[in-house]
Formats: sequence, C-alpha cells, structure tokens
Amino acid sequence: MRVVGCDIGGANVKMADSDRRVRTRPFELWKDVDRLSCLLQDMLRDFQTPDCITVTLTAELADCFQTKSEGVDRLLRHVCLAAGDVPVRVWQTGAEFVTPDVARAIPLLVAAANWHALATWLGRMEPDGPTLLIDMGSTTTDIVPLHNGVPVPLGFTDRERLESGELVYTGIWRTPLCAVAPAVVISGRTCPLAAEVFATALDVYLILEDIDQQPHCNRTANGQPATRQAAIDRLLRMCCCDRSEITETQAVDIARQLADCQMAQLQEAAQRVVRRQLSWPTRILVCGSGGFLARRMVQQVAELDAAVVISLADVFHPDWAEAACACAVARLGAEQLAGVI
Repeated sequence: MRVVGCDIGGANVKMADSDRRVRTRPFELWKDVDRLSCLLQDMLRDFQTPDCITVTLTAELADCFQTKSEGVDRLLRHVCLAAGDVPVRVWQTGAEFVTPDVARAIPLLVAAANWHALATWLGRMEPDGPTLLIDMGSTTTDIVPLHNGVPVPLGFTDRERLESGELVYTGIWRTPLCAVAPAVVISGRTCPLAAEVFATALDVYLILEDIDQQPHCNRTANGQPATRQAAIDRLLRMCCCDRSEITETQAVDIARQLADCQMAQLQEAAQRVVRRQLSWPTRILVCGSGGFLARRMVQQVAELDAAVVISLADVFHPDWAEAACACAVARLGAEQLAGVI
C-alpha cells in the first residue's frame, strides 16, 4: 500500500511516504492560508499517487483561525481538496486514524497530535522499559515519556503539555530572543533585551556556527540572509546597538549567554518530565532539526547521563529526522491499510 503522510504546521509543511521519501516546504500559513491546497497539490506531485493520505496537524493554532475547531475544519478542507479522490485519514491522540468528518467532531483530539503519532511509531524501537523521546524543531520541543514502547504523557492538549513540561515552546529557528532571556551581560553590566523580534534563535546558532550558513535563505527576523554576519547585525539590535557600539567578540559572548538560557529551559523541562516517572529512562530517542541541541542537553542533565542516546538522523537519515512526524503517520497509515493495526 502506498501512503503519504502529511504534517501541517504553522511555519512548515512536511510530507513523507512509507518508503521514507521526504519533502519539506516552509510555509507561513497565517499569511496565506487559502494557498494551502495548492501547496499540498504541488508537494504531492513528488510522490507516486497514494492509496491513502494520512494527516497530523499543528497549524490549527495559527492566528488566522479564531478557534482550534475552525482551524481543524479549514485545514482538512484544504487537504481533502488537494487529495481529490484519494482517501484521507487523520491521526488523533486516541492512537488511531479517523475520517475528516470524525476529526471535525473531535478537534481537540486531532489538534497538535503529531508528537503522539511520532511517539507511537518510534516506541516500537524500544519496547521494554522507560524511554524518552525528544523532538526539537524550529519552533517547539516535545519531551515525551514512553514505557514499554507506549507513550505515557501527563498531558494531551497543548495547554496540558505546556503545564507538564512535555511541550516547550522554544526551538532552534523561530523563537524570538526576547522569549529566551530578559537580559544579557555586556562588559560586566546587565542590558535588558528589546521586546521586539529583531532576532531569533537561528541567529544565535548561526553566530556560534552550530547551524550552517544559508546565504539564499531569507526566512529571518528582518528578511536578510541567514548568514553569520547578518545574524550578528540582527543580534545587536536586540540590545538596541549596532557594530559601532559592540564588537564581534562581544556579540559571540551574547550569543553564548542566550544559548545557555535556552539550554536551561530545556533542562528544566526534561527534569520535570523525568522525575515524574517511576524510573529514569534507559534510552533516549532524539530527532528534529534541533537534534544537535537536544543531544547536548541530555549530556547536561544528571537524570539522563546514564541513558543511551539514539539519534534518528544516524539511524535513518537527517531529512527523515527533521520530518519525523510526517514519516510516522505515513508508516502508521501503511500498517493500518495492511491490517497490522
């Protein structure tokens, strides 16, 4: 059976088939939601005509929708339009696929359910004992506990997961730096950061050379290239400065401070999640475009330092690891069509 899985987020749309062919497109949905069906149709051309399209959503939270229910409804209308005669099935946190009509009737179960699909599928890699899944992307980080291969989260909705620490609204690309720390230290003096989106986490990791430069990419805070020098300019504006006032060496130090603050957020959330479990995890599954930062974080949390870290980018492929939720719903859908689940 040929299945294409689709993970529709507010800033990116990801597709994968059950053979792990992957496509990712940046798409700021809140700016042009009416173009979504055209984008999906265009992406589907990169795959053989599927027997089914499986879907998971997070874009229902985009502020072009008044409610999550409206978001689920409109997003699924676009998916069905793009799918044509191909059946569509939607993953929900009850661990099964439902039709679009049923999904519209239970919007809170299908809203932001991509983490659950990923944890359900990856759980089979570690069927015994306690495991932790850490999926860090451009915008958010999911920290999902599993036991004997089954997700055992405290929260299921976005709000519940934020409260539990299982969802951390911080990522390696889009997070505004004023949400990472209120201030930095420059030459021994505390400087509050501007409450403005002059720069994002991307700029920190470009400056620290954790993310490769992308001169042709302008998905940055000011629309200028994703290069290290342009990132320094953006970062300095967070301190209401430019290069005439702060040196490049000082800019690198500011970036390190902000990276440390983001790391502390992730560490605190991971500790909250792990300390609720009956035993500490023996395996940690890491994926997402921020996998490098998740691996670094694991090394700094005492409760996790004895666990074996498994990077999906190494086990499968880096592209797969970045689009892991789309791959997961594709594989789960293929298994369901084949009668496995």
